[in-house]
Amino acid sequence: MALAGTGAGLVASQETTSLVKRLAGPSTGKAGLAKDQTEINRIIAEASKGSKFYENEKRKDKDLTERIKRILEQLDDAIVGVDMESQRDLSQTIIHVDMDAFFAAKLLHNPDLRGKPFGASRAGCLSDVGYGVLTTASYEARKYGVRSGMPGFIAKKLCPQLIFVANTFSRYSKMSNRVMAIFKRYDPNMSPAGCDEGYLNITPYCKAHNLTAEDCVQDMRMTVYNETGLTVSAGIAPNKTQNKPNGQFYLSFDKQSITTFMHDLSIRKIPGIGRVNERLLEAIGIKTCGDIYTHRAIISLMDKEFGLRFLIRTYLGISSNVVQPHRREERKSIGAERTFSPLSDPTQIFLRLDEIVTELENDMEQNGWAGRTITLKYKLDTYQVFTRAKSFDRWITKKEDLYITGKELIQPEFPLTIRLIGLRVTKLKDLKAPSVPTNGIKRFFESFKNESSRKRPKLDEEEIEFDPSNVFDSSSGRNNERGSDLEDEMPGFHEQDERDYSPHNEYRDTTFESTETPRPRPPISAPAHSSPKVSNPGIFAATSLKIQRRRFSDQSCPPSTMNVGSFGNTAFESLECPICGTTLQTNNQGLNSHIDFCLSRGAIRQAHAEASSLVGESSTTSWQWSKLNQGAQTTINRSKKRRKQNSK
Repeated sequence: MALAGTGAGLVASQETTSLVKRLAGPSTGKAGLAKDQTEINRIIAEASKGSKFYENEKRKDKDLTERIKRILEQLDDAIVGVDMESQRDLSQTIIHVDMDAFFAAKLLHNPDLRGKPFGASRAGCLSDVGYGVLTTASYEARKYGVRSGMPGFIAKKLCPQLIFVANTFSRYSKMSNRVMAIFKRYDPNMSPAGCDEGYLNITPYCKAHNLTAEDCVQDMRMTVYNETGLTVSAGIAPNKTQNKPNGQFYLSFDKQSITTFMHDLSIRKIPGIGRVNERLLEAIGIKTCGDIYTHRAIISLMDKEFGLRFLIRTYLGISSNVVQPHRREERKSIGAERTFSPLSDPTQIFLRLDEIVTELENDMEQNGWAGRTITLKYKLDTYQVFTRAKSFDRWITKKEDLYITGKELIQPEFPLTIRLIGLRVTKLKDLKAPSVPTNGIKRFFESFKNESSRKRPKLDEEEIEFDPSNVFDSSSGRNNERGSDLEDEMPGFHEQDERDYSPHNEYRDTTFESTETPRPRPPISAPAHSSPKVSNPGIFAATSLKIQRRRFSDQSCPPSTMNVGSFGNTAFESLECPICGTTLQTNNQGLNSHIDFCLSRGAIRQAHAEASSLVGESSTTSWQWSKLNQGAQTTINRSKKRRKQNSK
């Protein structure tokens, strides 16, 4: 670039081109002047040397030169950031492994099902009335369109001869552990993506055993089949973003092969792009990854809605090739939920809640987690999803606490008909983390940091696991109904989001006894509306003053006597408070703190008395409350003035 240059080059030109041109003044473009004004500008510069004007213009030119230097440095950084091809790394061999119909492993224990269409569902949902939701289906059932996540009655319509079998999650867990142990022989740092799939970097293994990637994957798949009887599909590529085709597939490690493969790939195949984002992209003409480049101008104009950077990287087939297991400190929540046939009876709903709480307590105990915030999630029979949350000043781990809180959160919503209920615990504490004692002043800052992070949790740039249930409608204190759709936001939307994020309507309490007035419940299966607003601001303000006064009165002694040791090694002397007459063994700073305490206490009491008299009148208006505030402020100002006079 013509502008790009080192700082030395810019400084060298300052005494000549830039400064001389600046000294020529703002009227160099006037009509009638010579076309080449180089000599004229030189004479003006020579004549101006040594003057105050010359020195001032020289300073301004230097400042502008430094500003240009900073802009060029930012430009260089920006160019490096958008040069995505420089970020393409073809040195690593990444494979995505996926167990074929893992949940349909019933065949290993029930050979009679071989060749028959069957689907796995919860044991409690196998009645003729409702078959529940399918966890998975055999390949014979998939030929009829039956798939995981489908309601059982729809699956029965598609395939009348469909056989329903009960899920046995304990058996699935054992089988998953066996398969994952085999995968870890090839990559000890593999990244599980569920109980039946994961990502592996087999580059070191292939080098150590002198194998090609295809031979290594073939050997791994054969090992899994011989030891477990299950089959595995695998995709081999330089990165781990795109979904791999079924079976064993090898993608050549060169730019042309990757871009060709991605060009005709459906946009829906990209992880993170679901039904909602697929429809949004199709609305602007993007159906395949190749269409991203064709419509890049439109995407750039609507970058906030679609995320240009993420989509361009998708088109180029560029993604991270770092494979590592999830770290414990990355975990944000732990929870459990259940789907069932619609229930309206509170007793039956509480039974479902008890099942979930039992499972959640076991998971928290086994994995070593405690939390401060409990969020209840429920789905109405109209498929609308709502959440309620409550935070505590202590760590929650026990079933009793979880159950009472969940019951307390859902009881005000009755009557209602739901088909899903769940509990999630957030603001986690790792009980398995080693405790490192902190001594000295670091202990103070550590506690301050913990308090700050608890009040305003940071939305981490790496926190791709966006939690829609934490997005609340601040006007109603309830989860925004649109929150359930936020799971479909485009990946990369929050890459540059560095704003502090704090949920609006988590209320803090140290006990389970809530003093909150029950909110009016809308008609059954209808979304909730806003809670009633405060009708009398005077009462609310007076209550606030009462709370503030109580905080002062709860202290057994004023700050000067409580914190007398905080003033270091300053010599103390006997000083008398001019307000209350108390004799204190302190220094001047301690006396000032004590006087502030006395003055504030009197002002608050007087303001509270005036507020109480106003609250007793039914005709209290906002104008009167404004006058009350002015009167309280006047009292405080008078007290401060009297304090200054006494100090003299």
